[in-house]
Amino acid sequence: MARSLGRECGTPRSGLGKGGPSRPQGPQARCALGRRCTVSEKCRCPRPGWTMTPPRNVVKIAIQMRDAIPQLIQLDQAKPLAAVLKEVCDAWSLTHSERYALQFADGHRRYITENDLEAEQLLGGLQSDSREGRREALRHLVPLASDMTFAREVISRNGLQRLGTIIEDGDDLGEVLALSLRAFLELMEHGVVSWETLSIPFVRKVVCYVNMNLMDASVPPLALGLLESVTLSSPALGQLVKSEVPLDRLLVHLQVMNHQLQTKAMALLTALLQGASPVERKHMLDYLWQRNLRQFIYKNIIHSAAPMGDEMAHHLYVLQALTLGLLEPRMRTPLDPYNQEQREQLQVLRQAAFEVEGESSGTGLSADRRRSLCAREFRKLGFSNSNPAQDLERVPPGLLALDNMLYFSRNAPSAYSRFVLENSSREDKHECPFARGSIQLTVLLCELLHVGEPCSETAQDFSPMFFGQDQSFHELFCVGIQLLNKTWKEMRATQEDFDKVMQVVREQLARTLALKPTSLELFRTKVNALTYGEVLRLRQTERLHQEGTLAPPILELREKLKPELMGLIRQQRLLRLCEGTLFRKISSRRRQDKLWFCCLSPNHKLLQYGDMEEGASPPTLESLPEQLPVADMRALLTGKDCPHVREKGSGKQNKDLYELAFSISYDRGEEEAYLNFIAPSKREFYLWTDGLSALLGSPMSSEQTRLDLEQLLTMETKLRLLELENVPIPEQPPPVPPPPTNFNFCYDCSIAEP
Repeated sequence: MARSLGRECGTPRSGLGKGGPSRPQGPQARCALGRRCTVSEKCRCPRPGWTMTPPRNVVKIAIQMRDAIPQLIQLDQAKPLAAVLKEVCDAWSLTHSERYALQFADGHRRYITENDLEAEQLLGGLQSDSREGRREALRHLVPLASDMTFAREVISRNGLQRLGTIIEDGDDLGEVLALSLRAFLELMEHGVVSWETLSIPFVRKVVCYVNMNLMDASVPPLALGLLESVTLSSPALGQLVKSEVPLDRLLVHLQVMNHQLQTKAMALLTALLQGASPVERKHMLDYLWQRNLRQFIYKNIIHSAAPMGDEMAHHLYVLQALTLGLLEPRMRTPLDPYNQEQREQLQVLRQAAFEVEGESSGTGLSADRRRSLCAREFRKLGFSNSNPAQDLERVPPGLLALDNMLYFSRNAPSAYSRFVLENSSREDKHECPFARGSIQLTVLLCELLHVGEPCSETAQDFSPMFFGQDQSFHELFCVGIQLLNKTWKEMRATQEDFDKVMQVVREQLARTLALKPTSLELFRTKVNALTYGEVLRLRQTERLHQEGTLAPPILELREKLKPELMGLIRQQRLLRLCEGTLFRKISSRRRQDKLWFCCLSPNHKLLQYGDMEEGASPPTLESLPEQLPVADMRALLTGKDCPHVREKGSGKQNKDLYELAFSISYDRGEEEAYLNFIAPSKREFYLWTDGLSALLGSPMSSEQTRLDLEQLLTMETKLRLLELENVPIPEQPPPVPPPPTNFNFCYDCSIAEP
């Protein structure tokens, strides 16, 4: 338990409280009376003598404790506080010094910690007259400033003001300035003092360090980082930074091949953009794009040989989000049917699709007939209403959908005409509506790219292709609308399937964007390769993952179970061969001639076979005249490789024999002979080929083996995952209950119960 032990004495760091300060001079020094005495001996003057002045880091303090005689000790500030406490406790014969602490007896009554002593010493060093003394104090201050407790001590002792003075004076533009900025940033990051309390002269001085060409490369990144925090925290000071730091200066810093400087310059740039009004932001971004900032980011930052840091990725995400945010006003604005410009844009869209038809058919028509023709063409264009303004009144996407459609018609006129004419001429209800699809696709892209949403403070999810393409949103729409038409055909969709098709298109776009393609062409290639069938396959795989079937621990368990279960399947196949099967012989005159029986001996060493009559009971092993030692078997042949199938030719009537035929080649003397089979069914074919492969030491690769193994793995895995520690599992299956006395399960509901 901590005890209150004392207070700090008011004695200066050098000299005694009553004798006053005195300085040694060579081998002698002056005493309190002004006489010279040798340093090694006490003064013989009438007044009390003195010895040599103690070092600067030694001070005298008085320590008191209740019910104890106070102590006056010399506190060596270089000594660990724990050692000081032990000496004090030893003087009072107290054990467990770790349970005690020093506390100020007056004023704030705070406990004294190592931080207090260290902070006082370092802040004293900041006021040193020598540059080397300040540099040494700053070197020790920077690593300690990240500690919250120490930072509070420094701030409470006016440490920020002392650092601010060094930064504003700017006497040393090298390491001292860099260390001061770093320490200032570390202390401010704790949030003890608000950024809004910084003075305008201080901020302007830091701006000067950003705008000037300094020899020390470590100063500009620190100054940029400080201004970023000021801009994000104080709107008033942010306006000052915006007016004092030109965008061209930030572009200069971005073009320096220094990763830290680029990151901090991008950080201040995004902070200025976030603090600007929508109109100012648009002007700033337009100017930056004119200065080829997008191309520079794409070539020198995204495709740089050095890896991109998380901080730079976040700032690129913010820049992308702010740029896409410029589309929000159009997205939130519905079409005004009385706006002449917007009505003309709709007519341009219609004429681009039906130019020949409209101009040839529209000449000499009355106004009513012309309106009817336009309404019909707008319906062909894919609008749900004859008046397209009603479709575009929905927000989002509002006018942004119209902008996308116009961009597609102007920049890809061939694809636009082909899309519209191909679908407007169909009469089988499989036409894909261009306008309706464009409106929904615009909504979908706004959701996927988070248009109009506030920037996240931690997200890093930017799209590299956004910086590799002008008008990236509209270009992405052009790819998406053609993808919609392609997927519509693959799904053979009708108007009733519109929502289903859009769900698939959303999944195609989202999956491809998640791959972060570096260019629009790469995005186009990947998204077109993601067909409707591939989407279905991916959905099935993910569903299995969600069910846990494909989780890594489950897969590992399945791999461990496979050898045991394959042995079980092998055992079943050999047992089936021991039971034997009735085969048919195929002669040259007739497809079905005689029957013959073949089985495996119980010791798995012989294949025994012989002819038998149809309808006869299965023969015994002793009655089978022919034998084939397993040791003489050389290979298993199937399908067209079998000699008895090759002799039949490749006619259509023999096609069914290929799937059921198998042969065993074996040694008969010096010749190679064959035992030929035609299985009675596909299942028997699988069982016999698997069993013969097992006898030959070859893997069992039939479809039936795969199905059996999967079924056994599924059952065994589920059993292993059950908690069956205290549940007895019977060795034998439960008995089948006897059949009911009758099978009259029908109940006549019309008969009323009594």
